[in-house]
Amino acid sequence: MESIILRIEELRLELNKLSAYKRLADPEVIKASQELDDALNMYNILLEKRISE
Repeated sequence: MESIILRIEELRLELNKLSAYKRLADPEVIKASQELDDALNMYNILLEKRISE
């Protein structure tokens, strides 16, 4: 669980960095946003699984 949290933080920082100098519609920003979304979704799944156990 800790590794997914670290990954989310890395992706969040990368997205913030990219969005500071690129348009939000830039393909690189969109890709970074989608990667962060995927990681957050995985975290949510793991969290729900942990709660239901």
